[in-house]
Amino acid sequence: MFTGIVTDIGEIVGFTPTAQGQLHRLRIACRYEQTTIADGASIACNGVCLTVVASGVEGGKDSAQKTWFDVDAAAETLALTTAKHWRVGTRLNLERALKIGDELGGHIVAGHADGIATLVSREDLPDMARFELSTTRELARFIATKGSITLDGVSLTVNTVKDVTFSVLIIPHTLTVTTIGGWKAGDEVNIEVDLMARYAARLTEMK
Repeated sequence: MFTGIVTDIGEIVGFTPTAQGQLHRLRIACRYEQTTIADGASIACNGVCLTVVASGVEGGKDSAQKTWFDVDAAAETLALTTAKHWRVGTRLNLERALKIGDELGGHIVAGHADGIATLVSREDLPDMARFELSTTRELARFIATKGSITLDGVSLTVNTVKDVTFSVLIIPHTLTVTTIGGWKAGDEVNIEVDLMARYAARLTEMK
């Protein structure tokens, strides 16, 4: 379980397709302390919950040390998320799994991306940036004005909604500490709709 509050930006430094391309082993460099990353731990990478299978530190006394961890992106993840486009050099929003007692700064995020949203436009304003995105009709029905949404692992508040398009306003801090600052029209991002919206829709369907 996560909150959508990014705690680091990682970079893919190793990429190995296996199982006829149905599984990608990724090595991600980060600033987390290696001793705090256990094998089997969950780390959200651009909103996709992945399991650590190994970790370590590169670099010696004469060079800067950098923590890395390995994860596997399986066939379903590659089919449903932007992970299919990830390569060496791709930067990822990272979040460690929520611990009991941690501050819930965003909203409840499962790390199970529902699909992909496409950036339609970007408008840079004096104090923030406005992004308009579009998604599938199936996912759009769970998106509401003032509701919560997760884009590439970042907890955001929906500003406006019109049919299958919606917009979000991003403050300078978020543009700086996440990969959102580099978004441009045409980019694809992972989307996870609010769990409460999904459950409310299901209850309505069952009546």
